[in-house]
Amino acid sequence: MTETMIAVIGGSGIYEIDGLEGAAWTKVETPWGDPSDEILSGSLNGVKMAFLPRHGRGHVHSPTTVPYRANIDALKRIGVTDIISVSACGSFREELAPGDFVIVDQFIDRTFAREKSFFGTGCVAHVSVAHPTCPRLSDACETAAKSAGVKVHRGGTYLAMEGPQFSTLAESLMYKNSWGCDVIGMTNMPEAKLAREAELCYASVAMITDYDSWHPAHGEVEVADIIRVLQGNSSKAKALVSQLPKLLGAERDDCPHGCDKALEFAIMTAPEMRDPALVAKLDAVAGRVLG
Repeated sequence: MTETMIAVIGGSGIYEIDGLEGAAWTKVETPWGDPSDEILSGSLNGVKMAFLPRHGRGHVHSPTTVPYRANIDALKRIGVTDIISVSACGSFREELAPGDFVIVDQFIDRTFAREKSFFGTGCVAHVSVAHPTCPRLSDACETAAKSAGVKVHRGGTYLAMEGPQFSTLAESLMYKNSWGCDVIGMTNMPEAKLAREAELCYASVAMITDYDSWHPAHGEVEVADIIRVLQGNSSKAKALVSQLPKLLGAERDDCPHGCDKALEFAIMTAPEMRDPALVAKLDAVAGRVLG
């Protein structure tokens, strides 16, 4: 058994967790630079929890400049076992309406200006992200959302765009009609890939704020409208998070889907050829397999 520590990475509009006992903001140093902000940690109903504002308090990081590697390393370094990503998204489906939540299970990564791996020259690794989210953790998020009275949809493909601009109409129609995507956002990639490399269970909760630009009755995305929906989604997200401790418990077994063993056979570089400097940077992320 392993002690559970749930981390919530909060996106636009989510900057804290209510009700944490012994809550304190702590600066965590990583070999990948500073995380987006200090990490708020404490306990909720007897379960250890952590909160990291993805964009930093005051929303100082754009989707491109979020320090994704530092964020995931910092969470792993303090003992996190499970990550819940909460983020604002646009919808490509009429039935996925503003105010609804979607438990995402697939991604199409269209980002291009971000570091996407902890590994590289001197220590090469290839992990599988065929199924990039953890079904066990997604189950808990779905149950928590329903318990909190949130309208939630299970399953969906998230188109991760670079941003910070929203889509053109042509792009929106392509993602919707040709590519079959369900929601669009700017921040779950490379976050989900890095969580897998760090052997952390990861689930994504997309909070729908708008219909992107494809919907003829809604027109282009308006930031004022998004902020208005975000304010309502924020309270729903906090209600969802409050349900997670009792669902996940203070202790957990090994992940039945193998998220916590993702590096078991992933590292390709021969031990004698590994770059000591890179191996040292991987102490938290890959220490289990690198010794």
